[in-house]
Amino acid sequence: MSTPFESAQLILELYELRRDPTLRQARHWFVREFHPETLDDVLAALAGEQSAWLRMVLGYWDMAAALVAHGAIDRDMFLDTNAEMIATFAKIEPLLEALRERRGNPAFARHLEDLVRSIPGHEERLERLRTQFRPAGATSSPTADRP
Repeated sequence: MSTPFESAQLILELYELRRDPTLRQARHWFVREFHPETLDDVLAALAGEQSAWLRMVLGYWDMAAALVAHGAIDRDMFLDTNAEMIATFAKIEPLLEALRERRGNPAFARHLEDLVRSIPGHEERLERLRTQFRPAGATSSPTADRP
């Protein structure tokens, strides 16, 4: 397990990575413009111009969550400083199992999922975020089809 100082150092290093211009653009697109409602929406993004951005965002947060899972970063300190990770997961969570099946990768975003699901009250928080992210004029659909 890392010391508080080591955890803080790694969190600051992760923050520096987030400042990379390409990752910054990718994160902006993912949170503000990417509104997947179906598996086909995600697959279209993976096949399109934003493929690298989608993979970059999900890969970044899964990597960061893996550092927590393996004890390199203190879990509570990480969660106190990285709320964006939860918003990212809220967008992909309803489609995650179908995406894993379709892509043949059952471990895809597993660390991200495990960390978010370990947060007390995560279901309500995820639903609140999905409602917040729903594009204006969108109607409510079954949870499995919503971002």
